[in-house]
Amino acid sequence: MPRTRLLGCVSLCALAVALPAFAQSAIETPELLVTAQSGSLVTPNVEAARRDIQQTPGAVAVVPDTAFKNTPANTIRDVLGWVPGVITQPKSNVDNRVSIRGSGLTRNYGNRGVNIFMDGIPINTADGLFDVFEIDPSAYRYVEVFKGANALRYGSNSLGGAVNFVTPTGRDANAFEARLDAGSFGYVRSQASTGGAKGPYDWFITGSAQREDGYRDHSQSHMERGSANFGYQFTPDAETRFYVNLNSWRARLPGEVTKDAALNAPRAADSEFVRQDQQRNIDSVRVANKTTLRFDATTVDFGVFGVNRHVDHPIYRYLDYRVNDYGGFVRATDDRIVGGFRNRLVTGVNVHNGTIDYEEFANLTGAVKGALLFSTLDKSQNYSAYAENSFYFLPDVAFVAGGQFQHTIRERQDRFLADGDQSGRRTFDIFSPKVGLLWDVDPTWQVFGNISRSAEVPSFDVNSFASPASTNVEAQTATTYEVGTRGRRPDLTWDISLYRANIRNELQCLTAGPFTPCAVVNADRTVHQGVEAGLGIAFLRSAFADGDRFWLNVAYTYSDFRFDGDPAFGNNRLPGVPPHSVRAEILYKHPSGFYAGPNVDWVPQAFFADNANSLAADPYALLNFRAGLERERGWSGYVEARNLFDTRYISSTIIAGNATPTAALFNPGTGRGVFAGLQFKL
Repeated sequence: MPRTRLLGCVSLCALAVALPAFAQSAIETPELLVTAQSGSLVTPNVEAARRDIQQTPGAVAVVPDTAFKNTPANTIRDVLGWVPGVITQPKSNVDNRVSIRGSGLTRNYGNRGVNIFMDGIPINTADGLFDVFEIDPSAYRYVEVFKGANALRYGSNSLGGAVNFVTPTGRDANAFEARLDAGSFGYVRSQASTGGAKGPYDWFITGSAQREDGYRDHSQSHMERGSANFGYQFTPDAETRFYVNLNSWRARLPGEVTKDAALNAPRAADSEFVRQDQQRNIDSVRVANKTTLRFDATTVDFGVFGVNRHVDHPIYRYLDYRVNDYGGFVRATDDRIVGGFRNRLVTGVNVHNGTIDYEEFANLTGAVKGALLFSTLDKSQNYSAYAENSFYFLPDVAFVAGGQFQHTIRERQDRFLADGDQSGRRTFDIFSPKVGLLWDVDPTWQVFGNISRSAEVPSFDVNSFASPASTNVEAQTATTYEVGTRGRRPDLTWDISLYRANIRNELQCLTAGPFTPCAVVNADRTVHQGVEAGLGIAFLRSAFADGDRFWLNVAYTYSDFRFDGDPAFGNNRLPGVPPHSVRAEILYKHPSGFYAGPNVDWVPQAFFADNANSLAADPYALLNFRAGLERERGWSGYVEARNLFDTRYISSTIIAGNATPTAALFNPGTGRGVFAGLQFKL
């Protein structure tokens, strides 16, 4: 596999945590809110994005690029791993399971339950699935995280909410940045970007390439990713922006193994995955346009997008399919004084439709395509309309009410009738209301609470037309209760949320045996409740030099997910996620830009791999260390060591109903690794 070389760079940050920074009070006049958006009108800068997101009466976060670009920036975990409540479980190389508040936990391959956007354009396919390989951690200015129904502004109301990755524009990018990263397990990555503005025009272009042999056998991968956006300002109150995103990924899959193999031979691949040469190869192209118009106290955003994705995926069968998605959106935000009271109304419509031209073949030895076994044309239609109004009945307290109506169609045309006609059509109409309160205690401190409903429609791989046993798989719905607080003081940041979601018909994808697809069923009643807590504290200021300090970061997630009186599993814990997850770091920062410190990843309690709670992954703790030099311009660099004690552990599982001790359900965690990077910024 040839080594790709493409210079890249970023600025490094001093903080290790992606705790959301509470920028300023949301209690300001609409005029002040408008002028906060300097630079691009379509894409707010980091401070404007923070200001805007803090008007949500629920758990949200803005993760600036300074929180993740001083890492190997390899996976989505490098971006979101410090956001409490966001579960990122490595499988192999860049592939991670992503879950928020337990969404999509039993999704064994690919991901669902969270709506992922890039510059407000969906990454998910129209039926709800997404792959994380398209997420290039070095390409973004900041990331917005909306947990649960707090993602209403994006028209999404899944249990997990939404994550929006926002790229720089030519109005806030450096003229040139470049970086080169290398490390253990054959990891080499390069990236470069350029941006600028001239009069009403601006542009930003970035590209990256990477390869890695992988910690495990049969896990080699390489990928190339590029994105660009071009903006034009007609007037200070009117701007349009065009986006292009290109991605290519080639990866071999090592497969899940037994618990004994995961802990005692963690680098070995499953022999059947090797025999079939199981792979995941994806090429995708995404184009979009977004336009923003501002009329006094009202801002209107609208856009269109199209996505083409080809997946060549030899696994237990040889999957070969093409995805063609298209859609658009209109969103209006009106923020004005009405009768002496501030009132903010956000309303919009989203359309996301698409087709999947899907075929399955026999997978002969060595990823050789055999006879056709399954062929369908799957069509998805998703229409949603939403509104959310924040009425400040006191200068610092807002009552927030809103809702979303979604109309969803799933239609399958069976083109392979040798095993019977599995054509069909299903329609879902769901209304999800929301109410909440937002209190700005002072300009640095907020308290919030809300009650919301969410819904998730089954994706096509549920095979909801395939047999009578799966025809009755229904949409998953939940009612969530949430309270919390967030704030930022000079030496203290915090973000704490407590929630409980009562779920009906939770979608579970249960593995029946080795080398077979999981079967999707509805659990009757389940409960997801927990605590999401982030804390940052500065201490020992000027201990060794004027202006230096130590910074303590802690991100804690408590996940109490259970069946609720299930006929088969009683009140057992739901599998796939540890009850407690802790990340903590002490980082020393010097005014010169030097930083260094240890951090830990700690899972103090076992978590189950099956509904019967008969097979579990063991607790573990990992010690890591990083150091580097950050500068605004010129050269910067870092070195990072992970899993210093080479601890053997299980990072993720696939899920079964009743597992045996020899069930191949586990993905071994990565052993000791050292990574380093060099960056240049002009």
